[in-house]
Amino acid sequence: MVLQDEIKQILIDFDNALPEKILEILTQIQPYLKSEITQKYLEGKIHDIMILTDTVEKKKLCKNLKPYLDWYLQGI
Repeated sequence: MVLQDEIKQILIDFDNALPEKILEILTQIQPYLKSEITQKYLEGKIHDIMILTDTVEKKKLCKNLKPYLDWYLQGI
């Protein structure tokens, strides 16, 4: 599946998407972000979420990073 299609699928059913899948996609789009500062910021956020063991907390924090998925689809 193409990355854009995977992102669209996650956005359609975000509440049922696995946090690990969301983080995997965010990691894939990270190099496409224009600013190195933004790339590093996202990298840190992804790392912070990955080390958590509580799936509910992971999901809540992934929701905060949802705009990155939208931005990628918009070509930013």
